[in-house]
Amino acid sequence: MLSAFCLKQLYLVMQLEWIKTGIGPVKDLITFLNKESKTSDVVTRQLIRELRDNLNIFNNAYKNNISADIIIDMLSNKAYQDAIDKNYKFKKLRVGDIEPYHVFDERNKRYIGWNADKLMDKIDEKIVELKNLKQMNGNSVLQVKNNVALMISNLFYRIKLLVDFIRSDMK
Repeated sequence: MLSAFCLKQLYLVMQLEWIKTGIGPVKDLITFLNKESKTSDVVTRQLIRELRDNLNIFNNAYKNNISADIIIDMLSNKAYQDAIDKNYKFKKLRVGDIEPYHVFDERNKRYIGWNADKLMDKIDEKIVELKNLKQMNGNSVLQVKNNVALMISNLFYRIKLLVDFIRSDMK
């Protein structure tokens, strides 16, 4: 018989099923980000690499049934915070606002009208929230009352939307 801890861990791993629909496009987005990371602008390069690395974390977590605790530990927002410290203009990533034709996932329609700056801020906010939640609860999200699977899912789809938005002017 499985312990309550093992059951909760299994539940959180199974919650990664939502990413199944996004795995195909994620591979293309990672390839795109690899090409884009060759820019001479150091801050832009760091941001693009961080987006790429975070997408890779989701991709590999799904393939290998990695727990939410490990995903949260591995997610990074350092390049974003460094960019803020350097007064980086996020319109360098992509000028303009998200339009309906940038949105490929129904759940992201609420971000229509947002720009890269606002979306990056929300991505950072969610990463910080997840890391704080984990730290406040004995370095694990297994016993929290928040819907961590939904929070991680929302983060993934925000990152995916931002990369789709950045890539859209390259088509």
